Amino acid sequence: MRFLADLHVHSKHSRATSRDLDLENLAYWARRKGLAVVATGDFTHPVWLAELKRKLVPAEPGLFRLQAEIEEAVTARLPPACQGSVRFMLEVEISTIYKKGELTRKIHHLIYAPDFDAADRLVARLSRIGNLASDGRPILGLDSRHLLEIVLEASPGAYLVPAHIWTPWFAALGSRSGFDSIGDCYGDLADHIFAVETGLSSDPAMNWRVSSLDRFRLVSNSDAHSPGKLGREATAFDTDLDYFAIRRALETGAGYGGTVEFFPDEGKYHLDGHRKCGVRLTPEETRSHAGRCPACGQPLTVGVLHRVDALADRSESEAAAAPPATAGPVSSLVPLPEMLGEVAGCGPATQTVQRRSDRLVAGLGAELEILQAVPLEDIARAESDLLAEAIARLRAGRVSRQPGYDGAYGVIRLFADGELRRRTGGGLLFDLPQPGVEGPAAAGSRPVSSAPAASLPTATSRPRAPETIEPPVEPTERGVLAALDADQRAAAGIVHGPLLIAAGPGSGKTRTLTHRIAHLVADCGVDAASCLAITFTQRAALELRTRLAALLPAGAAAVPVHTFHSLGLAILREHGAAAGLHRDFRIADDAERTAALSEDLKLSTRKAQALLRAAALAKRTPEAPAADLVEPLAAYQRILAVRNWVDFDDLVALATEVLASDPGIAALCRDRWRWVCVDEFQDVDAQQYRLLRLLAPPGGNLCVIGDANQAIYGFRGADAGCFQRFRADDPGAAVVGLRRNYRSTGNIVTAAAQVIAPAAGEDETAQVLRDNHERSTLHVAPSERAEAEYVVQ
Repeated sequence: MRFLADLHVHSKHSRATSRDLDLENLAYWARRKGLAVVATGDFTHPVWLAELKRKLVPAEPGLFRLQAEIEEAVTARLPPACQGSVRFMLEVEISTIYKKGELTRKIHHLIYAPDFDAADRLVARLSRIGNLASDGRPILGLDSRHLLEIVLEASPGAYLVPAHIWTPWFAALGSRSGFDSIGDCYGDLADHIFAVETGLSSDPAMNWRVSSLDRFRLVSNSDAHSPGKLGREATAFDTDLDYFAIRRALETGAGYGGTVEFFPDEGKYHLDGHRKCGVRLTPEETRSHAGRCPACGQPLTVGVLHRVDALADRSESEAAAAPPATAGPVSSLVPLPEMLGEVAGCGPATQTVQRRSDRLVAGLGAELEILQAVPLEDIARAESDLLAEAIARLRAGRVSRQPGYDGAYGVIRLFADGELRRRTGGGLLFDLPQPGVEGPAAAGSRPVSSAPAASLPTATSRPRAPETIEPPVEPTERGVLAALDADQRAAAGIVHGPLLIAAGPGSGKTRTLTHRIAHLVADCGVDAASCLAITFTQRAALELRTRLAALLPAGAAAVPVHTFHSLGLAILREHGAAAGLHRDFRIADDAERTAALSEDLKLSTRKAQALLRAAALAKRTPEAPAADLVEPLAAYQRILAVRNWVDFDDLVALATEVLASDPGIAALCRDRWRWVCVDEFQDVDAQQYRLLRLLAPPGGNLCVIGDANQAIYGFRGADAGCFQRFRADDPGAAVVGLRRNYRSTGNIVTAAAQVIAPAAGEDETAQVLRDNHERSTLHVAPSERAEAEYVVQ
């Protein structure tokens, strides 16, 4: 039987993944997409492995299905056209980081097991090497060759597939891997590798140019971090539903049916570039600039096309004319929600697109079947002639492409600029407005340039990292932003590049910030897990979560909301080894640290507490400590290290040092959190500002909101000068002011304006929306005590 399989996914226990990634949702979306077999992901994670054992039962050899009552509940959610049983295959992605030949190697691998006994043996071996509970995709200090050896020893049926082999940072053939062949990576055991995963930024035709890959079957998978991303890439088989038949198809080619692909240009590492400068280059342009950014002179991120060029021993025409014997059929698709969004003039994650997608799937069957095989006349009857035309162009490969680069997704479009408006006579599609967007190049072209390109997400674009700083978008009367006033809309509508929102008292700072995040997710199709929100207190974080839950009922839980210190802790829990921490480190409280200082340094309690205050200030500010404090502070750090302790300020300071000292970890975090929003910006200290800049360098998607005149934490290192520093670091940043005061009456605003001197460069003019005619009374107290007693009365 012919079927599609997606054999690289994750669970809710992996970092930066949706909490909806459970077996029930994987099964639901697999059937909705048209997948017969889907991987479990993350089987080395102890909690997830226990859930797999509890919910799955054996089906065909090496495959599993949901228990009957669970499967029935999933089936009840599906339209009749998509109902059926899904098979699961045990799979996990492992990240290995190790030194070899004086280079640090960072390689990702996919491991498959035919049964739980084999999975248990793998878990037992790997748990002696690293912490499997910290992440569904664990990071192990293990040579790639040794990992393969462990897999082969676990079971005769277990096998390993190198993951997304061209990705620059974490792949066997990536530009930063140091390996030029699969054999170099896996050494004397490389003959046991019979398939490789091409990844989103390459397609089979690109791989055919490298003759050393001829012996491998090429597979494609979604690497889904949320259930709705299943099937964006997949591998076709024509075999029995059988783990061992699938493996034999990859080994021998018998039953291998080729792949369903992203257009590789849409992958976020297709071309070379420098995202923070908005520079995107072809390999030829990169070579002409000696590998450095023409804007800032820093090294460029070398993309997949460039890396393929470097290893290729065939031209594109030669590879296309004579594909290797291992090649299979290839089809390139655009996900149905993206096509509906382009036709509708709205984001792929909007409710409008979801409703129409639901209707199409219910009437015509699974999404991949609609894109590949359903007659166009049926699509036109079910939806519209425009969608039928879009799918006809897709099947013919007539698309325009704006390639991705340096972590920014590319854009694939089916219609030229203005074409949809002309074809509808200027009317509205799906009762939604048509936004103005940049027109694509001619169909099939690959527009590339070192000049910045437009970056605001449109109805037709996957959200991308910044290429230029755009002016505020025009206010919209629909979508999440409709609930905001004009100033708030202007601020929240700027979704790419650096943004400073100067917000006066009572102007709706938190409202604007949460609506901006909801707009990114609901209207622009941004993955909720990539929108990092940072504030200062647990109470403020709870307020952010509560408001987001009201705006994004289905997606708020996936938005990472942190205080600066909880963010630092999350980074250290994942990458603590890079900071010299043991994995079981803990945060010591004041009493414990005071007692330790008193005991080890023979200090009085008062002097120990004074030293702790000095240490805290030293970790928050860039100034070197006074000479008489250098040795005591060093002794304090030794005391912490001996006990495997950190203090509260270490959470930010050590996390900052990890990102500053390890570009790979910094790149991982930037890729995970592509949009960073900071509330109460006036309260940041120097160390927190440094952490922000490592997460979102100048030109990045960093939005800060605050009021320089409300800075009250100077005693603990906060500096309202951060506003001027932000503008100096990002001179092209968009700056928007919120001056409508919804909280205070006019006389209070007027009196406050007379007392508070405006911060440098800030306009203190406020529009008052509440007024009264009461007069202000001036009270002069003779002392601070008298003032306090007067206020309390």
